[in-house]
Amino acid sequence: MNRAIQDMLDRYECRSAADYENALREIFQELALLGLWRGKFFEHAAFYGGTALRILHGMDRFSEDMDFSLLSPNATFDFTPYCAFIEKELQAWGFPVTVRVKEKDGSSAIESAFLKADTYEQLLLVEAPASVVGNLHRNRVLKIKVEVDTNPPPGFMTESKYLLQPIPFAVCSFNLPSMLAGKMHALLFRKWANRVKGRDWYDWVWYAARKVPVNLNHLSARMRQTGQWTSEVPILESELKQLLHDRVQELDVNAARRDVEPFLRNPDSVAVWSTPFFEDLASRLRTE
Repeated sequence: MNRAIQDMLDRYECRSAADYENALREIFQELALLGLWRGKFFEHAAFYGGTALRILHGMDRFSEDMDFSLLSPNATFDFTPYCAFIEKELQAWGFPVTVRVKEKDGSSAIESAFLKADTYEQLLLVEAPASVVGNLHRNRVLKIKVEVDTNPPPGFMTESKYLLQPIPFAVCSFNLPSMLAGKMHALLFRKWANRVKGRDWYDWVWYAARKVPVNLNHLSARMRQTGQWTSEVPILESELKQLLHDRVQELDVNAARRDVEPFLRNPDSVAVWSTPFFEDLASRLRTE
């Protein structure tokens, strides 16, 4: 195994197949970012979402998908050439993967691709113990979904973040207040159906602990785009807090906890979750 990859793997205390799979997924995500940097993707787009929080800011939960936004709307954007850079990068570090763009629904502004790899083969490549590999289903697939918003709402701010492994490189990302605006939009307006997205609520706690303010201009632009806000004036902090209060009252806290626990090393971090807890968080909300 390449020494740089070994160093990346050593950051994780892998014991089980799930530990190795989470570690591999995150290493693949970082190698994908490196490939995108080599392909100059970040001259046109920025990284955001839960995986950006995990990789760029050290959030303590694993995240499966990678979310990007173009810096300005482009209805003709094609992610296919950048898939080749991701695929080439991972293969250069010894990982045989495929990256393919999903055919887009004509009404969608989201360009999607999937990175896929044979989990069993990858565990052999990183020299996982026989006790781990032997218990894994031979047909298991490690999959990472990559999405690019080709019609981003305005008002976000970006910054450059730097990763040092496997080599130093730069990533353009939303700044934290802009990322929080996107998270607030998801938390308030995501359709739950039969499954609450506990990861949204976990991420909100992460932001609140760091006193990150919400970018109200970007949140309002997102709300206009999806029809929840019609005024040209940004939503007020008091109005946002009322929306949060109403959403908290609807929340099935136990369902939210069950959703996020598989992504946590320490499930005790969500033991305090309750309606009063999230009400308190809403009262502490800061905006800019």
